[in-house]
Amino acid sequence: MDEALNELLKFVQIGARLDLKAVAVEHVLGLTGTPEGVEAVYNNPQLLVSLISLMNDTTVPISKDVSLCLVNISANEKGADKLLNVNLNESCPPLQQPPEDIVKQCLHQIFSDQSKLADQCCMILSNLTRPMHLIEQIIDIIEDSGKSFDELINIFTKNQYNKYAKLHYLGPMLSNLTQSRRVRKYILDKEKCVIQRLLPYTEYKESLIRRGGIIGTLKNCCFETDYHEWLLSEDVDILPRLLLPLAGPEEFDEEDNDKLPLDLQYLPENKEREEDPDIRCMLLEAITQLCSKKNNREYIRDKNTYIILRELHKWEKEKKALLACENLVDILIRTEEEIGQDNLKELTIPNHIVDTFEKINDDLTKQP
Repeated sequence: MDEALNELLKFVQIGARLDLKAVAVEHVLGLTGTPEGVEAVYNNPQLLVSLISLMNDTTVPISKDVSLCLVNISANEKGADKLLNVNLNESCPPLQQPPEDIVKQCLHQIFSDQSKLADQCCMILSNLTRPMHLIEQIIDIIEDSGKSFDELINIFTKNQYNKYAKLHYLGPMLSNLTQSRRVRKYILDKEKCVIQRLLPYTEYKESLIRRGGIIGTLKNCCFETDYHEWLLSEDVDILPRLLLPLAGPEEFDEEDNDKLPLDLQYLPENKEREEDPDIRCMLLEAITQLCSKKNNREYIRDKNTYIILRELHKWEKEKKALLACENLVDILIRTEEEIGQDNLKELTIPNHIVDTFEKINDDLTKQP
């Protein structure tokens, strides 16, 4: 296979004959659809650089096929590492100018409101930011690119920024990047009003990808304990946004309704819960994080969160989501005297209990 790829190399070039280039790129695309093929491609630095260069090919079908090759390569963790760290100068074909690195090229396409590759480039960046060890490197490249996170959020939240692209995969990219405290601090900047602009996407029906990405982003931001009081305050009011997707059409009496946040009072008969169990888990985990401190736990209880969770628990069928719901309910139904700790994150959990939880989590993960 290595010899065959080296033979293809002369056709996977900007200046190659169009018909031969199209066939060669199509062949590489087919290879990246198999584990053995994608491994052979990402282990060929010259081919990687040629593919990165061909993202700029003026023939749209060629550049689209190339971008799909790069989506497949970046979906593999080793492939993502190779794409990000390939030596563009050493591996560039003779008489060709080295291309820009893959992250900057993707950003150029995403920021162009006429790009027909923007969606594929969002997917490439979503894949590249998945491995934890690459995140800080990618943040550095983004900051060095001349593009800011402010601009990225602007195009993500703008309606129909690009008529050729939906940009939904910017959601998972943001979720991945907020595993870094550097990006969480940006999202949580009290002067920028970024998180407030992301909250409506917890109920975004058009795309599960965008919705899940933003809920993952919010969940990651909820790990910043110092911001919990602000997140629950009227300045952000995150609790109703996290609870609403978990609520169903159940009717409550007037007393219970009055205690709920306004957005959860008297919901219509056709109200549906979040359909994706992984997203339901993330919502529950975000609220659980917000329960770290006593004052916030009391606030969340006062908003009658329990009755939404009670009805969710009756309805829920997925074991992992049920466990997440039970963990949260267990915190909310206990008195503060029973909890006996202001900050739950400061609790020391015995090793044997940690081992038990890890085994339960492993068992749930293995289940189909």
